[in-house]
Amino acid sequence: MTKSLHCLISGKVQGVNFRSWTKDQAASIGLKGWVRNLDDGRVEVLAQGDEEALQAFKGKLAQGSNMSRVEHIETNWIDYDKEYTRFELRL
Repeated sequence: MTKSLHCLISGKVQGVNFRSWTKDQAASIGLKGWVRNLDDGRVEVLAQGDEEALQAFKGKLAQGSNMSRVEHIETNWIDYDKEYTRFELRL
């Protein structure tokens, strides 16, 4: 069964290729959804897949990419009314 994980990541996560890195991480473990920058400097992610893959992804997000510095990650399991077919970058 597909689960949905919503994440808000703060720290040095914009302007350091974090969204592209996030997309690559999600695709490598078969997740669907999206990632986008927010006006307040955070990055928002909605990922869908099986719970084990989502738990692994959550750990990767907390660690961050080489150039980023994740200071805080807020995660919530949510009921989402749409199922995505791929993982996309949003503006």
